[in-house]
Amino acid sequence: MGVVLTVMGTCARAEAEPVERMLPPVVFVHGIWDTAAVFDRMAAELGKVGWQTYAISLKPNDGSASLPHLAEELRKFIDDRLGTERRFNIVAFSMGGLVARSYVQRLGGLPRVIHFVTISSPHHGTTTAYLENLMGVLEMRPGSAFLLDLNGDVDRLSEISFTSIWSHLDLMIQPADSSRLPFGRDVEIPVVLHPLMMTDPRVIDAVMATLAGGE
Repeated sequence: MGVVLTVMGTCARAEAEPVERMLPPVVFVHGIWDTAAVFDRMAAELGKVGWQTYAISLKPNDGSASLPHLAEELRKFIDDRLGTERRFNIVAFSMGGLVARSYVQRLGGLPRVIHFVTISSPHHGTTTAYLENLMGVLEMRPGSAFLLDLNGDVDRLSEISFTSIWSHLDLMIQPADSSRLPFGRDVEIPVVLHPLMMTDPRVIDAVMATLAGGE
């Protein structure tokens, strides 16, 4: 397992000065049933220190589309907004982490990504996916053909800066440590509810610290 960090309690964020140098853009990828709006608070905090952010609203967002289909949608979004050469960071939440992985590992995104951060993403599946029979949800079940394919060469992600942020209290991702990969930076933050991962100040601080780490 990679570097493991556990963040407890609350943190007081000092007022950050705007960054003068040009920062690579950040692409946000949301989870099931969410839209780009789920990243509003995080985007506002990143914007204060000079990060330019782009948040896609996947359609459909209810799990009825396959995750590779959504990854192709993400590829088009990135190429439309950033062109086909510019490098960038990805921050992805929940199902969005798998969509982003499909883009990075299967659609040529790997050479373009600097930092790849997933937040509560079921990299090894989640048992809660047995509650629905929609295509994208089926692909999030442990042992699905989609996950077996992605995890078959998951070590490709070790070529870039990869960070997983997760909570052992997360009842949506079961088992919770499905969010972990055997390399990269592993940050465990005890947030009590899955949706609160997107607004918890400790999570936002962890994302900002990762992105500020440079190439």
